[in-house]
Amino acid sequence: MSIKRKACIAGAWEHPLRKAPDKTTAQLHAECARGALLDAGLTLADVDGYFCAGDAPGLGALSMADYLGLKLRHTDTTDTGGSAPLIHVAHAAQAIANGKCNVALVTLAGRPRSEASGVGVQPRNVTPATPDVAFEMPYAPVTVNMYALAAARHMHEYGTTSEQLAWIKVAASTHAQHNPNAMLRDVVTVEDVLASPLISDPLRKLDCCVISDGGGALVVVRPEIARALKRPMVNILGAGETIKGQAGGQVDLTYSGAAVSGPVAFSEAGVVPADIQYASIYDSFTITVLMQIEDLGFCKKGQGGRFVADGNLISGVGRLPFNTDGGGLCNNHPANRGGMTKVIEAVRQLRGEAHPAVQVRNCELALAQGTGGLLGSRHGSATLILERE
Repeated sequence: MSIKRKACIAGAWEHPLRKAPDKTTAQLHAECARGALLDAGLTLADVDGYFCAGDAPGLGALSMADYLGLKLRHTDTTDTGGSAPLIHVAHAAQAIANGKCNVALVTLAGRPRSEASGVGVQPRNVTPATPDVAFEMPYAPVTVNMYALAAARHMHEYGTTSEQLAWIKVAASTHAQHNPNAMLRDVVTVEDVLASPLISDPLRKLDCCVISDGGGALVVVRPEIARALKRPMVNILGAGETIKGQAGGQVDLTYSGAAVSGPVAFSEAGVVPADIQYASIYDSFTITVLMQIEDLGFCKKGQGGRFVADGNLISGVGRLPFNTDGGGLCNNHPANRGGMTKVIEAVRQLRGEAHPAVQVRNCELALAQGTGGLLGSRHGSATLILERE
């Protein structure tokens, strides 16, 4: 069953804090839930479907549903890392289309900044039962060098340059200056990026996302409920999801799972990349953005470097305005899972609620893309196409 226009995003809220040492993770989830429901004009009593992933504390949905006092008919705890919130939106739309629930709440929250987790530069916390441990952990992979591998290979195959990657950070910072909650609000230049410390060749400090506390939430509802709420209508047009792994050793580091999830979403929505007016692209690192842009079909494979250069991602300047809140590169990356904020900013753009300096004029069609896991080994990918009615 297609989910095209079978459900709407009625509420969206991003936690304003970037460091929350005096709050628990459960509190952050609850505050995000309250914010999104208030935005929609609904209450916890209206919620009959709940969606969360591994960032939820305790027993996940079991603990959070009890903590929030929810009475549920449907729940989903699919976890694909940073792409999970986008999959949750799609699964919520499927559940609504099938009559399993009417009002679905999706929450994400975490405190990696307060907990000083050292994520990105330390080996993953895994157990001997993890199937890839025996094959990969002897080489001590960490997040940043697994993305650096993909960047190095892309540069080798297609001639992509560090200068081109730097333009992605420049665009993000140009947008973040207008976001009072963004962690990094100073506009940077290509030269600034290239002068920042080398973290894992070829990625430099300013090629990396921020580490932040916080979170966000979304409310997905039946279309007739959305119309009764008298809020701007944001329809879900199409969705795609996949997992890209090691393929038994036949590894190609030059593409992401967006090469699969993107076409599925576009096909269901009945639109093409050229129709998209705004794109929220997962930006754990600059290379993550470049590869997904290619894989989603905004340009041909190998031409991403030229596509992102010279301000082409800057709202009001380039062909593809992206991450107008500053994204993970400058705004926030709550719980080290940035998919939630990608959907939230896409909703803002479609409602006309983005900052006036970055609002895309007459924005009617937007894309949100999430990636979770490691680009250099295995990761989840999810794509949403959203429409203003």
